[in-house]
Amino acid sequence: MKNLKQYFLLRDDITYLNFGSFGACVKPVFERYQQFQLELEQEPVDFITNTGLKYLAQSRQALGKYVNCDKDDLVFVVNPSYAVNTVSRAIGLKEGDEVLSTNIEYGACDKTWEHVCRNGGARFIRQPITLPLESKEQFVADFFKGLSPKTKLVFISHITSTTGLRLPVEEICAIAKEKGLLTFVDGAHAPGQIPVDLNNSNFDFYTGACHKWMMTPKGSSFLYVKKELQPLDPLVVSWGFNALFPTASAFLDHHQMNGTRDYSAFLTIPTAINFMEQHNWWQVAADCRKVVQDNAPVICKLLGTQLLAPLQEDFILQLLSVPVKTAQPEKLHDHLRDEYSIQIPVMRQDDKVYLRYSINAFNEQGDLDKLFDALKDIKTKTGLIA
Repeated sequence: MKNLKQYFLLRDDITYLNFGSFGACVKPVFERYQQFQLELEQEPVDFITNTGLKYLAQSRQALGKYVNCDKDDLVFVVNPSYAVNTVSRAIGLKEGDEVLSTNIEYGACDKTWEHVCRNGGARFIRQPITLPLESKEQFVADFFKGLSPKTKLVFISHITSTTGLRLPVEEICAIAKEKGLLTFVDGAHAPGQIPVDLNNSNFDFYTGACHKWMMTPKGSSFLYVKKELQPLDPLVVSWGFNALFPTASAFLDHHQMNGTRDYSAFLTIPTAINFMEQHNWWQVAADCRKVVQDNAPVICKLLGTQLLAPLQEDFILQLLSVPVKTAQPEKLHDHLRDEYSIQIPVMRQDDKVYLRYSINAFNEQGDLDKLFDALKDIKTKTGLIA
């Protein structure tokens, strides 16, 4: 595996096994980000109302090509949570409607759907998924046990946060469309980790984070909406709504400009894509997946636990979560950080706790060896791990 650590800004004194939470910029992208910010401050009016808009169009063009869709079917948002809030409030949920999801989704999205559904008299169904998974077929069967005549929309992660599992969203959404349901995929962890092909999908709505695996600055994500579902009511009403001088796309007018802000992070996407192309990123991703999978049996044996799915790329990519027996997950996280300088998440999901490592181009085998040594030490010397 080719190590590209010299391109990252991460501290040398931290063993960083938590790329999945917030990503990390590479130097060429961060430098371009600062150039855009400087240009903004040198002539704010012209940048925000003129040149910046041209940069935004160029960035949407590059991203549209990367995820295979029309650039005008994308709008930039600060994070996937913003996109989920936008769609959940705009699809017109009525009393009695149901949104079908799983019980392994991202917590912030759960909170959003629960809030919107409660206020509108609808129901958010967190369908239980049996773990460990045995097959795609088992997942699909588990998921659609939650289907009812009242189901209006399916909401599902492409790659989950807490469990780190790649879910069979293509199969789920194909079945959902056959049943006449709307589909919304939370792809926060997908772009940059796996190819995303929106034009050839059954996804009505899709949100992805560029500031995770695409390595752009924080606050850089997107919302995709199929043309037939545009325009969509914006989360924030601003000058683009019922615009005095509308463009050809009400979707962009409503969502692209929603008040004064620094949107420089969005503009770095072409630089990030160029960086990945220069470094043969799909090979980098494949090398990272091999490191993840090669070490999976080691951590399972060490913690006396089992994998959440078969050790194959249908389910396990650059993230690996395993159950960990601890009554104090937050304290375990802090102990790993403070005593061993290891940054790794220890996460709750309902009554379960998972330890998750993620691997990117700056990692090496020694990083996981440090983790394994620390876990052995903790098991011996503390009561943090049973």
